[in-house]
Amino acid sequence: MKYMSEALSSQLISHELAFNAVSAALIAASEQAKLFPVVIAEGHAENSIFSLKSANTAELVGWKAGSYWPSNTAKNIPCHASTIFLLDQETGRLDAVIEGSTVNAYRTAAADAVAVSVLAREDANCLAIFGTGHQAFYEGVAVCRVRDIRSVLVVGRNNDKAQAMVDKLAAVGINAQVTEAEEACRAADIIITATTAREALFSAEWVQAGTHISAMGVDTKGKQELPLALFDNADLYCDFTSQSVVIGEFQHADKDVVSNKLTMIGAVLSGRAQGRINNSDITIFDSSGIAVQDLFVGQHLLNAALDAGHAMEC
Repeated sequence: MKYMSEALSSQLISHELAFNAVSAALIAASEQAKLFPVVIAEGHAENSIFSLKSANTAELVGWKAGSYWPSNTAKNIPCHASTIFLLDQETGRLDAVIEGSTVNAYRTAAADAVAVSVLAREDANCLAIFGTGHQAFYEGVAVCRVRDIRSVLVVGRNNDKAQAMVDKLAAVGINAQVTEAEEACRAADIIITATTAREALFSAEWVQAGTHISAMGVDTKGKQELPLALFDNADLYCDFTSQSVVIGEFQHADKDVVSNKLTMIGAVLSGRAQGRINNSDITIFDSSGIAVQDLFVGQHLLNAALDAGHAMEC
């Protein structure tokens, strides 16, 4: 069995590796991967939760276990943790365990960047980010790699946290400023939502023609980031339809609207479906986070480790 520590996976992961792995995973999800219902459970500690996301393809089978322990803040350690488990396709025995908490941030942001690369306008240069947490930072960096972003507008409930986000982006060469929600929406070519919200973060009327929106924060029932009024006049995309309408952003949409309009992003990547048609379209991508992304990222990490000569057998 192969084991990859958090230290090694953090060393090997990059936005490029994650982008390539997630692109392939999203295509597989739209063609031949099989995904199973997400299992969401609770820890004994208050508000602690963990989830299991599993999938298989012709080459890969396994699952990702993710946890959220909010009490870790007081211990000065991350609240989120993720581990990828890959099985031997022939025997069903455990083939690899990959600790991937940092990896998970890259993996999630990569789905955003992949969607932006085919759905956002080519001339998009203003990015609005709703969210000031750990994941929102990675989203911003990943998107700035696929579009020539000249200004980033950060929207947060807490001004101190929003300013800290601006400073963190500035440290990696990204020009950002704290902005109110309406101003950000009216100025943005791309909007990212990466929060734990349970109601819409802004009004549909603030979103301008030609905007692309990546909704990254909704992954369980009851969460919501976008106003429902946006769905009627936008082109709708997701990572995996049956999951998106159950635990993703489109759980809140009219089911008839979704069934007629929702397209899996993998079909756009493979050329089997159309993405943005013109510069006046509003496009929305919902990322509920799918297990096949984790399997592909895990395999890419194993390949990178082998290429670099790291010993992982145990």
